[in-house]
Amino acid sequence: MIIADRSIGQDHAPFVIAEMSGNHNQSLERALLIVEEAAKAGAHALKLQTYTPDTMTIDSEEGEFFISDPKSLWAGQSIYKLYQQAHTPWDWHKPIFDRARELGMMAFSSPFDETAVDFLETLDVPCYKIASFENVDLPLIRKVAATGKPMIISTGMATVAELHEAVSAARDAGCTSLTLLKCTSTYPATPLNSNLLTIPHMRDLFQCEIGISDHTMGLGAAVAAVALGATVIEKHFTLDRADGGVDSTFSLEPDEFKALVTETERAWQALGKVSYGPTAAETRAVTRRRSIYAVKDIAPGESFTKDNLRCIRPGHGLMPKHFDALIGRQAKQPIKRGTPMTWSVIA
Repeated sequence: MIIADRSIGQDHAPFVIAEMSGNHNQSLERALLIVEEAAKAGAHALKLQTYTPDTMTIDSEEGEFFISDPKSLWAGQSIYKLYQQAHTPWDWHKPIFDRARELGMMAFSSPFDETAVDFLETLDVPCYKIASFENVDLPLIRKVAATGKPMIISTGMATVAELHEAVSAARDAGCTSLTLLKCTSTYPATPLNSNLLTIPHMRDLFQCEIGISDHTMGLGAAVAAVALGATVIEKHFTLDRADGGVDSTFSLEPDEFKALVTETERAWQALGKVSYGPTAAETRAVTRRRSIYAVKDIAPGESFTKDNLRCIRPGHGLMPKHFDALIGRQAKQPIKRGTPMTWSVIA
């Protein structure tokens, strides 16, 4: 799979996406600084979210439009006001995208309705991301797929049947490059609820690239995901969690994100292939194994015993598996203490 000029797949290092979300705190200056710090941290792509409060919900503080769950990060405000804080103004998209591209990152977004897709098309985004809460919005998926560009779909909350509908809708509408991201839609998510073993199963089921949209704290889940075959890693990014922001609690700071890029690439490198026996790098280490040595001077015709032979390091003599076979046999020639045993010195 290729997005823009970047190859994505198990033959390549993980593709790491920095999600800005609402961590710009309604400051374009801060947004541009986030772009710069994400680039310094090694992110391969920067992602925004494209919506307005009015394309997401209605302005109401009654009933289900008010966040009353005390466990929610956003408790005590209406959904509309949350989106007012979190949305990225549409006129910011171009300067943000331009800055990202100048710094060598891919830049794209998650559209949340059809008007957002139309807008993002005017900016010639290289791909699209469907957020977890929108993976059941089949009309939106079809609209994005019809652009012919690669699609990334987060799978939070989706059943197998719902994912089948989403994948079928995307492919039937023209998507030929699809990536699904294993995601747990809690903020933050816990490792216990991550269920990363779903990743290889999802790959087999839908025959496409699989990654992770990771809302857990730290790096462990992302590294484990790579070990299970994830080729795309998405993490929220902020300058400093202490600055606050709608998603700051579960976002990585620059040094942490840099470590994410480094450690997920190391995990990918460590996968290698099915391999037994010494690798090329281990060839010299073979001599540090134990082998059979004379530990006393041995005269011609003298019998080998556990007193004059031992299995010690290094490994230049016969392998320890031959030790019992040597006991009781005789020396063909004088053998000096510290000589590695070979078949040629045995009578």
